[in-house]
Amino acid sequence: MKKIRVIVLRTAGTNCDEETAFAFNICGALVDLVHINKIAGNEKSLQDYQILAIPGGFTYGDDIASGKILANEMKYRLSEELKDFIDDGRLIIGICNGFQVLVKAGILPGLNGNGIEATLSYNDSGKFEDRWTYLRVAGGGHRASNCVWTKGLKEIIYLPVAHGEGKFIPRGRLIMDSLKKNRQIVFRYIDEKGRPAGYPYNPNGSVEGIAGVCDPTGRVLGMMPHPERHILGAQHPRWTREGLKRFGDGVKIFKNGVDYVRQKL
Repeated sequence: MKKIRVIVLRTAGTNCDEETAFAFNICGALVDLVHINKIAGNEKSLQDYQILAIPGGFTYGDDIASGKILANEMKYRLSEELKDFIDDGRLIIGICNGFQVLVKAGILPGLNGNGIEATLSYNDSGKFEDRWTYLRVAGGGHRASNCVWTKGLKEIIYLPVAHGEGKFIPRGRLIMDSLKKNRQIVFRYIDEKGRPAGYPYNPNGSVEGIAGVCDPTGRVLGMMPHPERHILGAQHPRWTREGLKRFGDGVKIFKNGVDYVRQKL
């Protein structure tokens, strides 16, 4: 069977790398945890991997803004390697801090290559939000989806968030219209009945409840909720009342990435 290789990029302040590696491992991938300096110093190469994962955490203490320093490192130290990686049809997933990095590096939403097209700003609540959220999956159920990471997901899934700067704000109406037209809005916060809702269901005040977006190809995904924290059924906060399932809602996202590489690359 073809070996799928995943690089989980880490640096000072990354703290969800082991969980992200575990998620890909149980889906059949071979995973390396690699510090960004090893890539920048040519000790490791992105070209040895088919999937790049940028996990959650507080890289560089979230100084300046969440994910901004790592975003600048990727933009100015790894730009050519990243461009080749994406142009070769490989996959990228950024979770929480990783989503912030992809947005602030200008990789997402990736509409026209003209710099930063959105941001992830301070939560409207003015505090760190650590809670479980309901998410509507664009393309869930029987609808077509542009994102390869969400193939076959249930229409509504349940994942935790843990962030202080998760409010997604597009840079103007034209960006928002393009995201909708291109079917790049992947996840939206909703209430338990599937309806758009305000706080606390939308934990940060994201515009139109946006919790995750992909690039126009559907191969680069960024999301604020943590799928790696709901891999096993016992991680669900109500499993003792609602019944224990083998796997949680997040595992399918990682499996989709591994399956896509196996079939397409």
